[in-house]
Amino acid sequence: MTDRYESPLSSRYASDEMLRLFSAETRIRTWRRLWVALARAEHKLGLPVTAEQVAELEANIENIDFAAAEAREKEVRHDVMAHVYAYGLAAPSAAGIIHLGATSCYVTDNADIILYRDALRNLRGKLLAVVKSLSEFATEYRSLPTLGYTHYQPAQLVTVGKRASLWMQDFMTDLEELDWVLSTMKLLGCRGTTGTEASFVELFDGDGEKIDEVNRMIAEEFGFDAIYPVSGQTYPRKLDSRILNVLSSVAQSAYRMANDIRLLQHDRQIEEPFESSQIGSSAMAYKRNPMRSERICSLARYLMADAMNAPMTASVQWLERTLDDSANRRISMPEGFLCADAILRLAKNVTSGIRVNEKIIETTTKEYLPFIATENLLMEGVKRGGDRQELHEIIRKASMEATAAMKRGEKCELLAKLAATGAFPMTEEEMNALLDPALYTGRCALQVERYVAEIAPLLEGAATGGEEISV
Repeated sequence: MTDRYESPLSSRYASDEMLRLFSAETRIRTWRRLWVALARAEHKLGLPVTAEQVAELEANIENIDFAAAEAREKEVRHDVMAHVYAYGLAAPSAAGIIHLGATSCYVTDNADIILYRDALRNLRGKLLAVVKSLSEFATEYRSLPTLGYTHYQPAQLVTVGKRASLWMQDFMTDLEELDWVLSTMKLLGCRGTTGTEASFVELFDGDGEKIDEVNRMIAEEFGFDAIYPVSGQTYPRKLDSRILNVLSSVAQSAYRMANDIRLLQHDRQIEEPFESSQIGSSAMAYKRNPMRSERICSLARYLMADAMNAPMTASVQWLERTLDDSANRRISMPEGFLCADAILRLAKNVTSGIRVNEKIIETTTKEYLPFIATENLLMEGVKRGGDRQELHEIIRKASMEATAAMKRGEKCELLAKLAATGAFPMTEEEMNALLDPALYTGRCALQVERYVAEIAPLLEGAATGGEEISV
């Protein structure tokens, strides 16, 4: 316990690897890697930076004295210069060339892009793991008939697996969007105070090829194919909008799935995982609340709202830059990633352990099957010489009467009523022969099989099994 506020995203929800990725240590270590990359490029291109200085910087990347940096920042009120100072203490022979030609955004913005790229890759693996769990679940239950719903009212039959394929397709849409963002990410490079590279024009005596080579070398060292063609002092904040939009999309898909599970658990058709010693309520000992799915929805609402920060920031960047983005981005961007991480971990846990109550589903299906069968009865009646419009009206009236009887707690007698009218050239026994649920699921099983086969190559190597989630 602590006497200071701690974000629940850190203490309860996000994974250790995501917390480490956005830690102060990883951030400053990345700054130092960027300073080393800059010094190395400057050395190779003939500036007064020695190989020994580069080596000393590289040897001290992880030798971070946060106390010295904190004390210096209180004095100079500048975090980047405070860490330049602390790095110089660790590598004294190189102290005079650290940050040569750069502005603060060289380390802050490039480091952010690198961290966001790595975080998106991490989330990509978790997203694939959720899809893989859903693909296995959908395949197993691809042929199990269940009542479909539109407007949350009983509709034509689907299958349990087909419904799961809808969730899966949402997540695959998110994967496509995430991959596109990853494929289009660029590094800022070392562009100077207003993006003009004027400091390097001076350092390299106007040699533009060397300036381009510095940026190429830095980008390559961090695994990027390109830098932004033009920039102000910062990288375009539109990138933040793209990133948080992807995370919001993941939240939307997870919310939709989790909400469906909550509705179906209310009807006892399916249930999320529930441990043998888990407590559902402090007062009502019998409760089995869908708390994981509820948590997914709760976190997803936060993430969808958080995603609005990026477009608001991107839209108010004054000219070459303004600093009113900084405090917002320090909170909204890491917390967006931590929240998405938590959502996907929960989604993986839920999808890996969904319980299907087949008898409940069968009972519910049978209860509504006579109504669902009426369309086939209508077609069969017409084929046997009946009048389509007359038969439709008879079905409508009989259905309303049968529904009213069910609301009084009475048994559904729809088919008996239809047979008794004499309007159908069919016996009640012939009508009952049409009450096979498999006759009403169309191509659900085939659709699942085709879709699972289509995405299977992407799922090779994706994680299996449910992650242990703290409640």
